Parts: sequence; C-alpha cells; structure tokens
Amino acid sequence: MSNKKTISLVLGSGGARGYAHIGVIEELLKHNYEIKSISGSSMGSLIGALYACGKLQEYKEWVLGLDLFDVASLIDLSFARTGIIQGDKVFQEIEKMIGDVMIEDLPISYTAVATDLIKQKEVWFQKGSLLDAVRASIAIPTVFTPKKIAKRYLIDGGVLNPLPIAPTVSDDTDITIAVSLSAHISKTYKIDIPKIEREKTDGIQEMFFEMKQKAEELFTREKKSEFDEMGMFDIMGRTIDIMQNAVLECKMAGYAPDIIIGIPHNACGFYEFNKAYEMIELGRIIAKENLNEEKIHLVADRV
Repeated sequence: MSNKKTISLVLGSGGARGYAHIGVIEELLKHNYEIKSISGSSMGSLIGALYACGKLQEYKEWVLGLDLFDVASLIDLSFARTGIIQGDKVFQEIEKMIGDVMIEDLPISYTAVATDLIKQKEVWFQKGSLLDAVRASIAIPTVFTPKKIAKRYLIDGGVLNPLPIAPTVSDDTDITIAVSLSAHISKTYKIDIPKIEREKTDGIQEMFFEMKQKAEELFTREKKSEFDEMGMFDIMGRTIDIMQNAVLECKMAGYAPDIIIGIPHNACGFYEFNKAYEMIELGRIIAKENLNEEKIHLVADRV
C-alpha cells in the first residue's frame, strides 16, 4: 500500500511565469506526493497536460535546448488581426510529444480551462482531444490567435479563471495544492544561471525585442517614446496581470486550496518566454520552501 499523499494540483495562468510549474511538479514528486488530478489554465493547462501524458521531461529538455535559430523557426506570424502568432509551428512540436491523446484516456483526472470569447463564459475540457484543449486554453490574447472548436472561438482560460480550483473540488484526494503565478511576495530570489543559458536568453530576448518593435509599428499609427518606455506589449502584459489578479481574488473567496504555492508576479514579464531556465529553478525553490513548511506544521500538529 502506497504511503504517498495524493494531491489535486491546480496550475495557474501567468504567461512565461508558467515555466515555474515544471520546477514545482519536480519538487512535489521529490517530496513523495502523488498527483492524482490536474486542473490548469493557459500555461498551467499545457504543463499539466505534458505531465499527465508522461512527456514533461521531454518538453523541459526541448525548451531548454532551444537556441535563437530554433525560436525564430517556430514563430509563424499571423496576418490576421486576432493575434501576432498563428501558433501552428509551436503546437506541431507539442503534438509530436503529446500525440493523438484523448483526455478521458489519461491516467489521471485532467481539466483544461478556456474562455468562450463570444459568449464570455468559462469552458472546461474534461474529455476530447488533449491537444485541442491545451491550444484553446493557452491562446493568450494578442499573442496566439483564438482556437475555433465547433462554433466557439476560445481564448486563454486565465481571462475568467486564472487559478481553476473548482474542477478539483469533488476529487477524492488528500489535499489540494494550487500554484499561483501572481503572488505579491516581497522576498527576492537569486537564481544562478549558467553562462550558456544567459547567452541564449540574451540572444532570444534581443530577437523578441525586435519583433515587438515591428509589431508595435504595425498596430499603432503613432509611435510614442514616453510613458516610462512602455510599449504595447508591456502595457498589454501588465493589463492581463491586473485583470487576472482581480479575478483571482474573487475565485479564491469561493474555493480555497489546502496549500498555495505563490510565484512572484514580478518574477518575469508576461511575455518573457526566453526565461525558461530561471523560472523552472524559481518554481523548484519556492515549492521546496512551502513543502518544508508544511512538514513542520504537520509535526507540530502531532505534538
């Protein structure tokens, strides 16, 4: 009989900070937790799906192995007004990892949360194509074009539910652990980044900066240099963060997890997908802190 504590894991949205979910999951497994259920929005749905089908390590190695040329080859700019990136090339790579998997065939319970853009309603994917569910949930406004399924146009699940705890309420697990990517934490963390990762990150960041400049020229008629040097993407990223924080407060009032692992909202920008190594390590460090504290509380309770 297994002595592992079973958990329902809730993985929140927050753009590039979602890489921290990888480090959190690795630390949970190291602490002998058994993940029996996953619910996720946006990047949370992607990382959760990869874990559920046993491909998280492969995805991690792929992400950390990307260089400037690889990233450039994955960007398929959209000529539609609904998003900068079509997303097909990225999801072709993810499809190679996940394959043609149905949610109901996964070894653990899984829910991906998306938002119906037209009906303005939350949509839960608990059966059907895993890849379609993730593609819909991760359609970050202004970045990826919406995913059309049947007659619905679906976008990022974080718009209406950045930390989807509700789908796990009826789970038969010991505890619910939620990972929020929007925590307001005063503590600062220093991540030692290997030189090769720093060089790779700087190169990719420069490329994204150039893309951002070109995109802003396309989407704005008048280029303005003031406003503390914020561009369109900076403002949009901050706007999404503000919106999700407000929604999160309301959602948390109705459903509270047993443990919440908070990743600082300012750990990296919403669109800084070049910081995978840093975010994975940060997730690991913060998860370890939280789980060690939980063990201390359990010992104190027994005494």
